[in-house]
Amino acid sequence: MSTTTEKLQKVLARAGLGSRREMEAAIADGRVKVNGQVATLGDRIESRDRVSLDDRPVTLRAADEVPRRVIMYNKPEGELCTRKDPEGRRTVFDRLPRLKGERWIAIGRLDINTSGLLLFTTDGELANRLMHPSTQIEREYAVRVMGEVNLDQVKAMVEGVMLDDGPARFTDVQEFGGEGINTWFHVVIMEGRNREVRRLWESQGLTVSRLKRVRYGNIFLDKRAKASEWVELSQDEIDDLAEMAGLAPRKVPELTPDEKNRWSRDKHKRRPVQAMRKPKARR
Repeated sequence: MSTTTEKLQKVLARAGLGSRREMEAAIADGRVKVNGQVATLGDRIESRDRVSLDDRPVTLRAADEVPRRVIMYNKPEGELCTRKDPEGRRTVFDRLPRLKGERWIAIGRLDINTSGLLLFTTDGELANRLMHPSTQIEREYAVRVMGEVNLDQVKAMVEGVMLDDGPARFTDVQEFGGEGINTWFHVVIMEGRNREVRRLWESQGLTVSRLKRVRYGNIFLDKRAKASEWVELSQDEIDDLAEMAGLAPRKVPELTPDEKNRWSRDKHKRRPVQAMRKPKARR
C-alpha cells in the first residue's frame, strides 16, 4: 500500500475477507481493530497501520499486489447461497476449491430454488462493484412459466411494474419455446433484488416453475460446468469483468506448488470459459 489513506472497508475487501458490505458490517459490529483500537465506520488507514479482524492480523496489500481470481459455479436447485446453514443443508461454498489466506466472495445470490450461473471472486471490491445497481450489469435468466402469456403482460413487465420494494422491469423478454401452459422465456434484468424475476412474473398472475441464470454481464454459463461443478475464468474474461466494474486490470495470479498439484488433478475445471452462443428467439 502507498502512504495515502484508504477506507478501511475497501482495504479489508481487497484482502479477500469479504465484500465491502460485509466488511462494513464487521466494522459496525466491533470486530475490526486498527492499531489495537476498535475501528469505526469511516476510518481511513495507511500501509503502516496494524489491522485485525476477529483478533487475527490482516495482511495489507496494495491494489496492484493482489491478483484477481474469478470462478463460475453451476448451482443446482436445493443449495443455499450462504457459507453455513444452521440446519446443515448444502451450500454453494461446499464444492468450491479451497484457498489459503483468502476466501471466495459470491457476486450476487440465487435463491434455493433457482439454478445456474454464480460467480465467485477473491476480490471484494470487484464483487461490490459488480453487484451495485449503478454498474448496470445485465443478468439473463431462462424461465419456465406456468400459464398463458400474452403480449400485454410482456409489455407491462418491460415497461415496469411496482413491487413491494419499488419499481422493477425486464429490459428484454424473448420466448424460447415450450408447449401448452409451460413456456420457456429468456429475460434480462439489470439488478439482483430478492426473487425479483419471480415477483415480476407473479405481478402478472403467472407462476415460475423453473428458473435458471444463464448469463452475468458478458459471461455465459459454461456448458462444460455440469451442476455442482466450477470452472475458472480466463484472465481476459476477468479483465473484461473488471472493466465493466470500472476497475483496472490486475496481474495474472501465480499458483503455489500445492495449488499446482491440486489443480493439475482438476485440469478440466481450470480451462478458460468459452461463452455459449445465445440461441435465437422464436418468432
